[in-house]
Amino acid sequence: MTALSRFPRFFVTSPSPCPYLPGRQERKIFTELSGLHAGELNDALGRIGFRRSQSVAYRPSCAGCTACVSVRVVADQFVANATQRKLLKRHSDLEVTACKPWATEEQYALLHRYLKARHPGGGMAAMDDSDYADMVEQSPVSSYVIEYREPSVDGVPGRLVGACITDQQADGLSMIYSFFQAEGDSRPGLGNYIIMDHILRARAAGLPYVYLGYWVKGSQRMAYKTRYRPIEVLGPNGWSLLTDDDVEFAMPMPARVRELV
Repeated sequence: MTALSRFPRFFVTSPSPCPYLPGRQERKIFTELSGLHAGELNDALGRIGFRRSQSVAYRPSCAGCTACVSVRVVADQFVANATQRKLLKRHSDLEVTACKPWATEEQYALLHRYLKARHPGGGMAAMDDSDYADMVEQSPVSSYVIEYREPSVDGVPGRLVGACITDQQADGLSMIYSFFQAEGDSRPGLGNYIIMDHILRARAAGLPYVYLGYWVKGSQRMAYKTRYRPIEVLGPNGWSLLTDDDVEFAMPMPARVRELV
């Protein structure tokens, strides 16, 4: 391993408005993933709370705030609850394929519709097809696009209704970014199904974890991540199981909203 990969150089971004907690500022620490040992470095950094974006690994480094917490599902101990079992059955007809990290027009069109429906004012709303291609294809590690399609007819592939950019790490699957058919009501709960499919995939492959990125305590947008138990959180003393006492919700989420997350 080269000196550069053994001792990567880290940088810190300038503060910017936090997208999850109003009135707060976010800052990130990051390093480049490149060279023959990019995968090893990404695995090591993933175990201490870093996430990948293209050829960069980053994690929050906010002054005076530790609300963003890395979370990972313990795949072989996961037991679906009644609602999750219904979602697994509802979407069991989907055809799922792990594709090479190559962007397609169909994927981009689905992403564009998803962002318009779910995150119209978000930072990714202005992403064009070239930006999407960079997000998918500029990966120095083992990465896939997991596609979710409606059943094929007479050999013709069905409609693409979901996709997830996924890294395979040494100890699990890392869900980098998922998007799905969000407008209308034909496939409610599809986002939850994609997470559960990754949990089942990790279990089948003998991988212990599914990394879900960051959970932000107090942010309703991130509350869905705590529904996949057992789930571990990364704290000052390492990884530990999340308990009900750790979870704080501003108010109960209506059942109909829960189905659509």
